[in-house]
Amino acid sequence: MSYQVLARKWRPRSFDTLVGQEHVVRALTHALAQGRLHHAYLFTGTRGVGKTTIARILAKALNCETGITPSPCGKCSACVEIDAGRFIDLLEVDAATNTRVDEMRQLLENAVYTPTRGRFKVYVIDEVHMLSASAFNAMLKTLEEPPDHVKFILATTDPQKIPVTVLSRCLQFNLKQMPPAAITSHLAGILQAEDVAAEEPALALLAQAARGSMRDALSLLDQAIAFGGGTLSEASVRAMLGTIDRTYLFELLECIAGGDAARILAIAESMESRSVSFDSALEELARILHRIALAQTVSGGLPPHTQDRERTEALAARLDAETVQLYYQIAILGRRDLPLAPDEYSGFTMALLRMHAFLPDTHAASTDTGAVQAPRRSSAKPASGTAAVVTSRPAAVVTSGTAPAVEEGPELAAAGGGRPASLTPQTWTEAVRALRVSGFAKQLAERAELARAEGNRLVIRLSPGARQLADYRDKLRAALEEQWREKLTLEVEIAEPGGPTVAGEDARRQESALAAARATIEGDPFVNDLISGFGATIESVQPRID
Repeated sequence: MSYQVLARKWRPRSFDTLVGQEHVVRALTHALAQGRLHHAYLFTGTRGVGKTTIARILAKALNCETGITPSPCGKCSACVEIDAGRFIDLLEVDAATNTRVDEMRQLLENAVYTPTRGRFKVYVIDEVHMLSASAFNAMLKTLEEPPDHVKFILATTDPQKIPVTVLSRCLQFNLKQMPPAAITSHLAGILQAEDVAAEEPALALLAQAARGSMRDALSLLDQAIAFGGGTLSEASVRAMLGTIDRTYLFELLECIAGGDAARILAIAESMESRSVSFDSALEELARILHRIALAQTVSGGLPPHTQDRERTEALAARLDAETVQLYYQIAILGRRDLPLAPDEYSGFTMALLRMHAFLPDTHAASTDTGAVQAPRRSSAKPASGTAAVVTSRPAAVVTSGTAPAVEEGPELAAAGGGRPASLTPQTWTEAVRALRVSGFAKQLAERAELARAEGNRLVIRLSPGARQLADYRDKLRAALEEQWREKLTLEVEIAEPGGPTVAGEDARRQESALAAARATIEGDPFVNDLISGFGATIESVQPRID
């Protein structure tokens, strides 16, 4: 007996065995149970999600000898013949090869005749969007007023190309892509029944490569079994698919986080020597960064069986949330720009070096030899000894507790820039301008006013409109401690600042420069000649701020 491929052997033959389309199954089974039958159905969705399979199951449900039922017996002659593809009253038409109006007219002429054996004559038209406009017009009249014994089941991967006059006469069901978890579970069940040994990561790779198509997953499974000699291992499936080993990508992220540019390039060269697809590498890198962001943002955000869970959580603890977002953006934009690069290796390494270049929380430190380094400050949150409180005065106070003492090493001593001798609102703005901090913590420092300085306790005032920046007080406190080499307690008052802030001073400076620039332009004789002689207008003025 010849071998039957898994995609055909394990094709669902009842609604109960259908995977991943519960919303469609629910609607159809209820309609069949209640006898509320429509004359035309339209199933849309990408390849391999079950459009034709559902059409055949529906044809069995309509023609089963036990009666119209959501659970066809699968044993009567009608069910058996439909499964075998030889039921005389089930007409399956491939619209991609029967696009002309004459072929459609010939097909519909037979619709007036009663079924030969079944209860209904069922027309299944696959890829219906491929029909010509005249063929759609020929079908429209029959579709609008079909005989009672005729049912139309249309299937398409591109419903946008179907005329609205046809769409309005059909019950439309959009079939979803299969989630990877559902594909993995289904493949595991099939392999158990086939008595084939498989590693779970190998099935996850196949599910990912199928991109939501169960038929593609089963075809890949057939190929993987043959490639692996009757077994499925993660290594053999990776080799077959040509997918990137995730170990490379985790090592890359760890080197980027550590600022090791030489190691980054060494790993990229190793990947090139193994003919790795750099497009796939950037895609997988973005997927890992997405999981890192989930781990950072939501407690328990990672699914229980996430691959490389420990390394993902370690990177989530090591990287800032802003840094992860930045790296994710660089990865997806690098993938988009890959075809524009001189070659894939250049495009891939430039994306990695871009991640290395944009280090949000860095500071320069001079060594004894005069070299400049940029070590990354740890993103671990300092221990907080005080919770957020709201006092009886009008302003809300958010407190950042005292952190452990900062160890003063050679780099910290070289950083310089101690605490001002007299900390006032004005010297606070000068200290903020010299502060080595970036991102939202920098915005907090620039928009905050120094309210009080009592020993090692600082209270800064932030306007209510920017209160979300208070969440970054720990980072600002850590930067101040690093700059001033002393332990601090930082509190944030939510109230309108009345004194100087860096952002306020910069805004006033910008306004003054703009006014001066506009006055200069408007007083320029040449400009006035253009305005009076040619009707010119000044569209915009951009001041230059030194």
